[in-house]
Amino acid sequence: MVVRPCLNTNRQKYPLYLYPTLNGLITGETAYVISILGAFLFSICTETKRINRRTHLSFRLERERGGEKRRKNSPLPPKMAKMYHKEKSIPIKSSASALYNNLSVLRIAPRCLTYFTVVHANVVNMVSASWDGLNYSHRQLQSKEGNVATSSSLIMQAAWCVLPSRDLLVLTSQKGIQMYESDGSIMVYWHALDTPETPTAKAVFARGIAAVREKYICVGVSSGSVLVFDVPSKGSNITLSEVLEEHKEAITDMASECSGSLECIADLVSADDSGLLCVWKSGDDFQLLNKIPGFDTSCSSVKLWKGTVIAGYGTGQIRLYEAVTGILHAEVNAHARWIYSLDIAPFTGLLLSAAEDSWVRVWHLSLTPETNSVEIEHMYNECVTDTQICGAKFCDGDGYAFAVTGYDLSEIIRYTQA
Repeated sequence: MVVRPCLNTNRQKYPLYLYPTLNGLITGETAYVISILGAFLFSICTETKRINRRTHLSFRLERERGGEKRRKNSPLPPKMAKMYHKEKSIPIKSSASALYNNLSVLRIAPRCLTYFTVVHANVVNMVSASWDGLNYSHRQLQSKEGNVATSSSLIMQAAWCVLPSRDLLVLTSQKGIQMYESDGSIMVYWHALDTPETPTAKAVFARGIAAVREKYICVGVSSGSVLVFDVPSKGSNITLSEVLEEHKEAITDMASECSGSLECIADLVSADDSGLLCVWKSGDDFQLLNKIPGFDTSCSSVKLWKGTVIAGYGTGQIRLYEAVTGILHAEVNAHARWIYSLDIAPFTGLLLSAAEDSWVRVWHLSLTPETNSVEIEHMYNECVTDTQICGAKFCDGDGYAFAVTGYDLSEIIRYTQA
């Protein structure tokens, strides 16, 4: 096919070998040469544009994936360098359910082990892995109802609660709350949820787990209540000491102050399906310090660090609030889809976020005492291809390594700093 270039598209299109010019008409071989030359230039321009487009797309994907194959003269800033690399994944016996914060991690330093838990329907997959990732063992915990050996009720969350005197593994389900020794070997406590005598359209379940100060474990329920349990240093004499009634919607997540600072007034933050955040001070009687509205946007994951509330929302946004006053320090459009998990490395201020959009992102939080402000800086991306991420946790307090789970994925994916 011969391409017929025409300098003015509004002019009449002449047959081949007959082209209008400023000086009249050109015919014969001259016009033929011009047409061939024009077709050649046109093809070069088209191919150049296609190559530029392909190069730009490749570079953009390369940048989003953390710069795995960065060119030497790449304009990417140093902070976007490859911070983490993928390690060998840990298999689990059943795949992860699509639940908020569906991964919990407990580091056992004296034994050089890390415990992981992932929920699947009415089962909790528990894995004990050596730090080199070469050796691991499995245990599965079933949903229970009091003295009944097993139950079909769905488990909503599993998380370790680290207290000064002991560590407990807490499971929440549609029927109640189970507390185990840290290795999952012995169930030390069971608390049944109040269920209506007649079926209702509103589901009943417990969700949201946090260890607070020396002896409290707090658990949220679908009615909006927060149950406060008093935990002794040993034994099974765990008691329900208080019920906090400030939320009107189902609790989605809770977090305690993770920095260990005694100067922070706020000890606990709770979040619900409406996005409301309640900030508490612990004690013999828990005191409500502040209520931060959510504007009807569900808050799926929340953290509390050095007096700052870090909240992740269904809109994909991360917001940083001052806990006591509720002042908004920053709002980041972090993800394209629903955020499922947040975590923070308390010693370094690294923040981990994971969402349905398959992306895991690492941020850095810094405090400025002079201005009483908090800044957030983006540090790293990782795309877990074709995976709806439902859990992400740092494996240590410095953020040296993190782990990820995804819906219907039968493995725990691990990353460590390069």
